[in-house]
Amino acid sequence: MALLALAVAFAPQAFAQQNQNLSQVWVADQGDGTYINPILHADYSDPDVVRVGEDFYMSASSFNATPGLPILHSKDLVNWTLVNYALPRQVPLDHFAKPQHGNGVWAPAIRYHAGEYYIYWGDPDFGIYMVKTKDPLGAWDEPVLVEAGKGLIDPCPLWDEDGKAYLSHAFAGSRAGIKSVLVVKPMNWEGTKTTGAGKLVFDGHDAHPTVEGTKFYKRNGYYYIFAPAGGVATGWQLILRSKNPYGPYEEHISLAQGDTPINGPHQGAWIDTDQGEDWFVHFQDVEAYGRITHLQPMAWKNDWPTMGEDPDGDGTGQPVLKYKKPKVGAKTEIATPAESDEFSGADIGLQWQWQANPEATWAFANPADGKLRLFTAKLPDDAKNLWDAPNLLLQKFPAAEFVTTTSLKFTPNPKLKGEQVGLVVMGMSYAYLALESGEEGIYLNYVSCLDAEHGKPESKKQLAKLGGNEVQLRVKVEKGGICSFSYSENGKEFTEAGETFTAVPGKWIGAKVGLFATRTTHTNDSGFADVDWFRVGKE
Repeated sequence: MALLALAVAFAPQAFAQQNQNLSQVWVADQGDGTYINPILHADYSDPDVVRVGEDFYMSASSFNATPGLPILHSKDLVNWTLVNYALPRQVPLDHFAKPQHGNGVWAPAIRYHAGEYYIYWGDPDFGIYMVKTKDPLGAWDEPVLVEAGKGLIDPCPLWDEDGKAYLSHAFAGSRAGIKSVLVVKPMNWEGTKTTGAGKLVFDGHDAHPTVEGTKFYKRNGYYYIFAPAGGVATGWQLILRSKNPYGPYEEHISLAQGDTPINGPHQGAWIDTDQGEDWFVHFQDVEAYGRITHLQPMAWKNDWPTMGEDPDGDGTGQPVLKYKKPKVGAKTEIATPAESDEFSGADIGLQWQWQANPEATWAFANPADGKLRLFTAKLPDDAKNLWDAPNLLLQKFPAAEFVTTTSLKFTPNPKLKGEQVGLVVMGMSYAYLALESGEEGIYLNYVSCLDAEHGKPESKKQLAKLGGNEVQLRVKVEKGGICSFSYSENGKEFTEAGETFTAVPGKWIGAKVGLFATRTTHTNDSGFADVDWFRVGKE
């Protein structure tokens, strides 16, 4: 079965499998009633969470990666598994058939209304979209364009008790030509379109520059807009409140870095438990590791929230590094999103995403022999390096330190030369180990590309001519994103590539690690790699 068609169908099965595969490199639950931050040491940027009964569901920015809009599930806000995607392919389909780095899905809001789950997100080039479903583990409806426009980002709906509905959002200066302001617009009750121009409800230029990331709530007669300000890596969590959805709004800073090492703690979700506790899920930008996910206790005083701990009692909290777990009624288990993949099921794991909308010929899961077959695909004619390659199969960095090893067999097409299959650490600069078909056999190369985003060429070093076509490729990632590549032809002794590479972020995302299979020429057939497994561990 083609990989393209499998983005949603196997979510419940994958959910069960993932609970059996605890991460070896990062577990937030300490097993003694406490947790450590981050709860997810992975790039789930701009997280938002909704609770329905005993179940918590999270979504996050996915930008150009496909499938998009990840759906994570938890019973206690600490232990999360990746269970589905709400967006099997990016729309418009043709636009996202090639890499659109940093574009696509920005800052979603997930809500539950009238028996259905809704996700709203802003695409900075096309407008505000919405998808919905009655079953978050199943298929989501086709996207609806709620409002077309440039630079409309970070939307959040609110359905009021009086039968009126609203949508808040911010603006991306790069497209809209304005930024640091928030608006609230009327929306139809179905949530499918805005019905008016709305009002500018907050201007952050003076004290809260780059205010964005709206989350819209109502509590005790107050309308609240939770919004980060001050910049991704340096900002704080702003709270606005008013008795009227269109303002005027009072302001309060509920969370800032304080005396902690947690820079820019903001943008996320206020969520309560079925036991009456309040919590805040947010991100922290850590460069090559992306925007990792933290959990803060939250308390209300005089109808203002304070997040984290507040040692000086001024109402502005600072992040906790370790804390007691939330009280919930459900039975919970220690769990983490999947990282390793044995490729033994009917589909690949949900941790994998492509760099663009996939074609059906790129990859096939072969459960009969427990391997993933990657066919080499021709690079676009205008590609300067792998930054422009759509068929990179990647996953997020899962911890500050980890080792990834993959085992594969390369079968080149004898009519072609220069086919490559390999293991890559991808960002705005990248490095990889790859098997390449040549005139006299298969060669192993170490390749790096600095400033790939701006079209700089690759630098290649030939390491060996292989005796066969089976190899294990490995990358060890140490603190600071220092990557050391090595390879083995017998699965026991590994030979170092002899150089190190420092991982860097992608466009608004962290670095990723994964697989690729490419060629530069065209014929009516292709070589391929059979990937036996891909494992993430401490060594």
